[in-house]
Amino acid sequence: MLAYIFGVALFALGICVSVALHEAGHMLTAKAFGMKVRRYFIGFGPNIFSFRRGETEYGLKWIPLGGFCDIAGMTALDEVTPDEAPRAMWRFKTWKRTVVLAAGSVTHFVLGFVVLYAMAATMGLPNLNGTPVLSSISDCVRDGTTVQEVNNPVCRAGDAAPARQAGLQAGDKVVSVGGKPTASWSDVVAAVQAASGPTVVQVERDGRTLALTIDVPRVIRPNNSGEGTQQVGAIGVAPTKTFTYNPVTAFGGAAGYTADMFVGAWQRLLEFPQRIPAVVHAIFGGERDPNTPVSVIGASRIGGEAVENGLWQLFLILLASLNFFVGVFNLLPLLPLDGGHIAVTWYERVRDWVRKLRGKTAGGPVDYTKLSAITMVLVFIGGAVTLLTVTADIVNPVRLQ
Repeated sequence: MLAYIFGVALFALGICVSVALHEAGHMLTAKAFGMKVRRYFIGFGPNIFSFRRGETEYGLKWIPLGGFCDIAGMTALDEVTPDEAPRAMWRFKTWKRTVVLAAGSVTHFVLGFVVLYAMAATMGLPNLNGTPVLSSISDCVRDGTTVQEVNNPVCRAGDAAPARQAGLQAGDKVVSVGGKPTASWSDVVAAVQAASGPTVVQVERDGRTLALTIDVPRVIRPNNSGEGTQQVGAIGVAPTKTFTYNPVTAFGGAAGYTADMFVGAWQRLLEFPQRIPAVVHAIFGGERDPNTPVSVIGASRIGGEAVENGLWQLFLILLASLNFFVGVFNLLPLLPLDGGHIAVTWYERVRDWVRKLRGKTAGGPVDYTKLSAITMVLVFIGGAVTLLTVTADIVNPVRLQ
């Protein structure tokens, strides 16, 4: 129980650090360009403490669910004092405002990469995508009616060792089996189980593609249902569950993993609306789909369970994934997200460029009051989704299997 509580608290702390760094990204870039940063606070609600350094007030508030960086004149509607007016954010060049607005998301991406690099250089990165890279080659293939017999065969003289005899090696990436492409380990299993006799297996090794012929025997294996047995093809290989690196190669490993996480974050965003009904269903007693969105509370609970079960890789992957998702989400061109402000900034730039081509003067800053109705609708939707996910994470949380 103590491990679970520690894990929840540690994950929540990780989220707080992410938020603090997000706002720090805005603050540091704004200061670098000469904009005036009035306040930098972590949390909301009443102050715990605050202090002033130069022209900026720094502080911590009681509710650690966010933070803010108050930059003078973020929009032309913001009130500024006469001494602040020349340094109001809206007066700066488009690219500088874009850098400041995007800095929060970039900070999330950098933090996610740092977490992945630390994992790669120490404990390795889990093979979440099921990349068909071999970790070991068995000395034999025998009939087995239990998982224990299959995974730990007692080899005898004369037993077949198809993969070893054909020349497969640990580290080989299986490209195809019997002419069927194998993008994942499940594809390899399906193709091998359907094979019999001499079968061509293509693998990548040291940058080369090799074609090896394996004599695939038919052996007895437990049914997937757990009841009874079946006869399938088997060659005696095991997949890589964790990719290991040294401090140098960890950069490449973390970069590749980062790219995969960007793709995953975008896919989750596209699937987000269609998964909301499942969250409502879970609130009223339905089975909670583990792929449904979770709140900060839900993510922290999963982090706690991961620590309780000693699954530190899962804990860190979840933390990195959350940072990539928040970073991508925050760049959506919707107010009041940073991406919405970036979209308005570039709308002004393109509009003024078109006006200049037509011999007209610049149009001036966008009137945000005209966008207030749309902004309030989006805020309401965001609040409703947050309330739903928090409720689901309290009454019917996602749990580790």
